[in-house]
Amino acid sequence: MNIHKNARLTPAGRELLVQRLFAGEKSAEVAAALGVSSRTVWKWVRRYRDEGSPGLFDRSSRPLHSPKCMAEPIVAEIVGLRRSRWSSTRIAGQLGVAVSTVGCTLRRHGLGRLRDLEQPRVVIRYERERPGELVHLDIKKLGRIGCVGHRIHGDRRRAAPGIGWEHLHVCVDDATRLSYCEMLPDEKGVSAAQFLTRAVAWFAQRNVTIERVMTDNGSGYRSHLFRESIGRAHARHIRTRPYTPRTNGKAERFIQSAIREWAYAHPFQSSSARTDALDDWLGYYNYRRPHAGIRGRSPQQRLADFGEQRV
Repeated sequence: MNIHKNARLTPAGRELLVQRLFAGEKSAEVAAALGVSSRTVWKWVRRYRDEGSPGLFDRSSRPLHSPKCMAEPIVAEIVGLRRSRWSSTRIAGQLGVAVSTVGCTLRRHGLGRLRDLEQPRVVIRYERERPGELVHLDIKKLGRIGCVGHRIHGDRRRAAPGIGWEHLHVCVDDATRLSYCEMLPDEKGVSAAQFLTRAVAWFAQRNVTIERVMTDNGSGYRSHLFRESIGRAHARHIRTRPYTPRTNGKAERFIQSAIREWAYAHPFQSSSARTDALDDWLGYYNYRRPHAGIRGRSPQQRLADFGEQRV
């Protein structure tokens, strides 16, 4: 319940009022002590006698009778036409009512926006059974740093236009969330293929063999060089459905963490300073940072858990 900011009494205060009056105090004394009128005191006493403790709570301000409200058949017709994907203007013209009335009716029924007509998407969560069975690749474009950016000082007028971009390439293991990433100058096929080769070697050093690689449909991931890199790793390439980034959600989630905890966490003076800080943050992420998706374990701890299971 939302209590008015200037309210003198809450439900607990109203109950105290009633108790003091029933204890023998005069209504004028109780009213003066609580800063209300005698009329207010007797109002709450009557409610308490009629309804008990529930009567001390605020009631809805909606009137009991609304003779000028819209008839239910018209409301049902508005809702029905909306479910046929009619716009508010078209419904108003068809039924001869004001557009504002149609809008209020639709909002009251949770149909104010056309997307409210769509069935909610079923979220399908999955996790592979062993390390390396599937890794997620993605790329995040980051602006080069020529000065402290607007995300720190808040003034977009102090930007450094034309300075260019850097690209964060990431590789996240599905089962353990163990991650490898690099800052590269572009997102072309050459960079993507070379990054995958280094990622495969990095995981191999940790006794993880990559079996499947999931990417979006970016041009770098569709190149012949990237395909050859997949072949050398003896892995299978899986592409996400177009315009469905949630399929590659673990890489997307890693990027969100990297942006928040590394790239935009401090006012770096240059791009090289930001890149130099990446290794330290990645070490923290892999070895010490608890991950809610794997029950508070770090990725390295989760990898060790799989090793113990194999033994």
